[in-house]
Amino acid sequence: MTTARDIMTTAPRCVGENETLVDAARLMASLDVGALPICGDDKKLKGMLTDRDIVVKCLAEGGDPASATAGSLGQGKPVTVSVDDDIEDVLEVMKRHQIRRVPVIEDHELVGIISQADVALSLAPEEAGETVAEISS
Repeated sequence: MTTARDIMTTAPRCVGENETLVDAARLMASLDVGALPICGDDKKLKGMLTDRDIVVKCLAEGGDPASATAGSLGQGKPVTVSVDDDIEDVLEVMKRHQIRRVPVIEDHELVGIISQADVALSLAPEEAGETVAEISS
């Protein structure tokens, strides 16, 4: 059985919930990623932040990314999977919620991220293509 642990990207970098959106954007640029988990001082996942969130929810509304915090854009309870979840269950979560990245949790702490790229690299081409199409539709 393939689990989330088997395909996840480990040791994900977080942006702190009190860090500014400028800090988050710089971290995204340095890591060459378009999304980051938002973590609290307690090291627990508070949400996800995308480059699109920064543009649409801050800049387009006239907000100041130098003063707005990452935590201010983390809304609702983030969708997550467990490190020991079967990959089929993970794919179902991604499809159902139409999310391209899902945080992986173990003992209430963030331990990894599964992205569409991780899915594509670990599954048979037909299954990966089908999954990516369903997530993106």
